[in-house]
This record gives sequence, C-alpha cells and structure tokens, in this order.
Amino acid sequence: MRGMEDPHDIEIAMDGVRLKLVTAGGREDFLKMAENPGTFGADLDQRLTVRLPVKAGTHTIWATTVLKSHAVRDDMIKPFIRTTIDGLDIMGDPSVDRVTIEGPFNATGVDDTASRRKIFICKPAAPADETACANRIVSTLGRLAYRRPLDKTTLGTLMDFYARGREHNGSFERGIESALQFVLASPEFLIRFEADPAGVASNSVYRLDDLAIASRLSFFLWSSIPDDQLLTLATQGKLKDPVVLEQKVKRMLADPGSRSLISNFAEQWLHLRNLKNSGPDLQVFPDFDDNLRQAMKEETTLFFESIMREDRSVVDLLNADYTFVNERLARHYGIPNVYGSQFRRVKVPNGERRGLLGQGSILTVTSYPNRTSPVERGKWILTNLLGVPPQPPPPNVPPLQETSSDGRVLSLRERMEKHRANPVCAGCHRQMDPIGFALENFDGVGHWRNNEDGAKIDASGTLFNGASIDGPLGLRQALVRQPEIFVGVMTEKMLTYALGRGIEYYDMPAVRKIVRDARKMDYRFSSIVLGIVRSAPFQMKEAK
Repeated sequence: MRGMEDPHDIEIAMDGVRLKLVTAGGREDFLKMAENPGTFGADLDQRLTVRLPVKAGTHTIWATTVLKSHAVRDDMIKPFIRTTIDGLDIMGDPSVDRVTIEGPFNATGVDDTASRRKIFICKPAAPADETACANRIVSTLGRLAYRRPLDKTTLGTLMDFYARGREHNGSFERGIESALQFVLASPEFLIRFEADPAGVASNSVYRLDDLAIASRLSFFLWSSIPDDQLLTLATQGKLKDPVVLEQKVKRMLADPGSRSLISNFAEQWLHLRNLKNSGPDLQVFPDFDDNLRQAMKEETTLFFESIMREDRSVVDLLNADYTFVNERLARHYGIPNVYGSQFRRVKVPNGERRGLLGQGSILTVTSYPNRTSPVERGKWILTNLLGVPPQPPPPNVPPLQETSSDGRVLSLRERMEKHRANPVCAGCHRQMDPIGFALENFDGVGHWRNNEDGAKIDASGTLFNGASIDGPLGLRQALVRQPEIFVGVMTEKMLTYALGRGIEYYDMPAVRKIVRDARKMDYRFSSIVLGIVRSAPFQMKEAK
C-alpha cells in the first residue's frame, strides 16, 4: 500500500453502505512496516478484514481511501498503471493494491440469481418430476456447451452424473451441479475441433456441415458459442441457404456480442494490445499518463466499432474525417471545445490526423520510449496495411551513428541515411524509412510538431513504387489511391482470424474474389465479412 507516511481512513463498503472504516498509515504503522514488512502486512490485512452475511446475487463492493482535501495532488492528476509504479515506493498518494473476496462460509441456502435462472429452466414440483426436469436442463446445457444436439449416449452419460450427484448429496440441485461439472470439464466443451465425417478419404476436401459452420460463425463474430437461434437453424440444415446465411451474419454483426471482433481481431491486427506495455520516457514526454493511454485505446476502439456498426467502407479506416475523443485526448491533439471524460464523435480539423495513422494509439506503439521510430512505423504499415513485411534484420547490426566526424549531432534522418549506406541494410530500409518519415511530424506519443531540436522536420520521401509523398496527408493519399491493396491485406488478416490458421497460397484466390466482390459494395465492412463466410476456406475443410 502506498501513502503509508501519513494516516489515511480506508472505507470498506457494499452497495453504498459502509461496512468498516480503518485508519492505516502514520508514524507507528510506517515504522512497523519498515522493521518487519511481512508481519505488518498480515496485521493490516486482519484490520481490514470484514466478515458478514450476504444475500446471493450481484453486489458492488469497494475499498477506498476517504478524501482528506479537495486540493488535487499531482499523482492524482496523472495516474499511472500499477506496473509502472515502483513496488518499493510506499510514499505518495494512498492506493489499495487489491481486494480479496472469499466464501461462502456456512451457506444457509440458495437464492434466485440471473445465472441460476439460465440453468434451472424448470423446477420439479415433486420428487417424481425430478428426472424429467433434469433431462430437460441437462440436454439444454449440453446442446449449448457441445454446440450440437445431444445423442442418446452423450445424454445418458450426463444423466448418469446427475443421478450420482443426486444420490450422493441428496439434492436435485447437487445432481445438476454434478452434471454441469462434467460438461465444463469435457474436452468437447473446452476444445474446438472439427472431426472428419466417416467415409471421407484422406486429403480430400469436403463441405462442413451446418453445425460446424454455426460454430465457426459464432467464434468468428462473437468469440463465443452459438446461441439457440443459430443452433436451431444449423440443426434444421438452413445455413446452406445463402439468403438465410446472410440474414444471420447481419444479425450477428448487429448483436452486442460482435464487439469481440474489435477486442480480439482489431486489437491483434493493429497491435493495440501492445499499448498497455508501451512506456514513453517521462523525461521526454512528461505529459503522458495512463489517462492518455486509455483514451488513445478507446479512440481506436470506438473508431473501428463505428466502421463496423455503420457498415462503412473499410477504406474509411485510413481516410475517415472524424474520430472519437474526450477532453484529455482532445487537448493532446489540439482539438478545441471538448470537455469532460465522456467520448464524443468530432470532425478531424485537418487532413493530417485522419484515419488510423493519425491516432495516438498506433503512433505510440510504433515508437521507442524516448523518440519516434521511422523504421518501426514503416514496418508496421508494410506488414499490417500493405502486406509486404520486410525481412528480419541481419545479426550484429551496429547502432545508429549519433554524431558526424566533426562532432555535430546528427538528425534522425541523417542517422538513417548513414545507416542505409550499408548495402546489407539498404534494401529493406529503402522501403520502410520513407513511409516512417512521412509520420515524423507526430512525436513518440502522437502529438503534432513542426520542429525537432530546433530544426524543421522533413517528412518527404519516395515510396518503393516511385510515388512521392510529403507528410501523413501524402502518405494516406498514396495508400487510398489503390484501395484494393489495403482491403486485400485486411481480408487476409480477418480470414486468418476467422479460420484460426495462417493463410496459404491456395487460399489467395478466395481472398482476391472476396476483394473483387466487395468492390461492388464500396468495400463495406459487411461485404468483407460476408465474403469470408461464403468463401471456400471458411465453408470447406481438408480431411486428415
């Protein structure tokens, strides 16, 4: 716990009602902690422990320090994520590291909760009704968990576990619990696998049945199991109908569950998950904090979601004239008249900030802690937007030369030019560097600048196809001039995600067809998804 140099009141509460108020910190506690941290920690945990009867259901529990002054300290204005705080730093503003909840102890019964209502879809009125009700519950749970109707053997196994639990514990609910434990521990629930049908020759290609297609669809768009509606259609064999399939895909995209396509696919593709571990040097970027980090990620998340929800052209990921900001991020970007922590949609005031390449999340994850990296930014664009990843660097690459022969400090562009003089490095850097330097007006945390160390930034360059660019606006225009390249790469990335495997050479005709068909629909988001779902790699499988 931080802030131990001064006494602080810690309030433990549930559902808005205070349960306990404990004073921790101050001279006596500070000395005890310094002398014997282990003993002091156990003692403090005991002082902060609360034991009480709680009704089953959803509750809000918190532990927080009571505000002592309305004067806001600097480390409250600029919070940092826990991993960036020195574990030995016990000074500063107080903070609670974690809250542990244990129990139940001596439970006196069960209560009606949302999760129980989903499981216990029937309740036996008499002992004679228990088996029929258990059969209904177990078959429903098993159907969802195994993503298929249960055959007699599987249902019989689950009912055997129900009967054992019922007999051993003397309770209908314990019997259901026993069957549910078996389901949750079953490999068929834990592992997705598509067994080849009997009689299919090895290495032959066959169409997946509707149940397998339903599973692929749900894990692709929802990162979860098929719902009852999708399973019912699959059981009836209706997913073979292209009209029905299109209707279900659009329904699933409109469902809140499709947000997992952002949190999983988009975050992997765009490397947003790396933002959590980005650590800009605070001596170079003193205004960077965790509020800004979180705002950057939320901007890109909301931006990608708007493309999906509004079924816009995926090319707008590069070229949209709007974004999402709160006050913290708007101030970072220089966008006026935005106040409060709530995110809102705003017009981008200039062309340089349009699309993903003007967003702080992308610009930060492609920078070094203390400076920008034209190489990393160029590599990121080549790999994730253009589909031509550069070769790995050769071993023992020397560091960049910092000064000239006369002792003058070289600019980053001059250092990279000397680096490219090495023939071993020149090939890849001729591709990466002009792209990366086009974004050099954005510093290591995405803040716009015109000069670096007193010198005007040169963001001009020539791409590997001979096109001349100058700055982020010129780079973006070059990228959208041939939209089929970006759309093709995005399709490859999304197909990889949908299949759970890498794309092979024999998949590329399907990728090109998806892009051609999507062009007729202005590359709308749904046209890419529908193209993937209709494609041979998604619908077909090679027998082992």
